[in-house]
Amino acid sequence: MNFSSKLLENAVNEFSRLPGVGQKTALRLVLHLLNQQANDVMRFSDALTKLKSEICYCSVCHNISDEAICEICSAPKRDKGLICVVEDTRDVMAIENTNQFNGVYHVLGGLISPMDGVGPSDLSIESLVSRLRESEVHEVILALSATMEGDTTIFYLYKKLKDFNIQVSTIARGIAFGGELEYVDEVTLGRSIATRVPYERSIA
Repeated sequence: MNFSSKLLENAVNEFSRLPGVGQKTALRLVLHLLNQQANDVMRFSDALTKLKSEICYCSVCHNISDEAICEICSAPKRDKGLICVVEDTRDVMAIENTNQFNGVYHVLGGLISPMDGVGPSDLSIESLVSRLRESEVHEVILALSATMEGDTTIFYLYKKLKDFNIQVSTIARGIAFGGELEYVDEVTLGRSIATRVPYERSIA
C-alpha cells in the first residue's frame, strides 16, 4: 500500500498491529480520526494512555479494575463463598451479562497450553489455592472454554482442588466443543452456569 505521508503510514501500521485489523481497516480508522476535531482525537489518545498507565488488576481475583480491589470482589451482596474460575476478563464480562451469577471470580490469565509454552506456573493458580485456604469457600465453578486447552486446565485445577472440602463444578456443556465463552450467547451461557454439574460427574 502506497502512502502519501509517512505520518499516515506510521499511524496505519500501528493500527494494523491490533488483532483482526488489516491495513485497509486501519487506513479507514486513521482517516476517520483525521476528520475528527482535535479535542476528540486528544480525548481518544488520552483514554488509551490512561488505560495503560492507570489500569489495575484486582489483588483478589486478578480481574481488570480501576482500584486495588475490583467492584465485584468488594460488593457486599456477592456470595464470596462461590468462585467462578475463568480464563480472562472477557469471560467475566460475558458471564456478568447473563445476570445468572451472584458469586465472585478468579481470572487465570490464560489456559494451560504446552504447545504455546504456557504452563501452570504462568497462570494465577496458586493464588486461587491461597484463596481457598484463607476464606470460607463452598463451591468453585470451572467456567473455561470447551477446548483442548480448557479441558486440560480444568483437569489440572481439579487435581489441585479436590482435597479441599468444597464442591468443584463445571458449566453444563450446552456450549459446543471448541467454543469460547465470550462468543456464546447470553441465554446459553446463563443456562450453562445455572445447570452446572459436579466435575466428577462430567468425566464419568
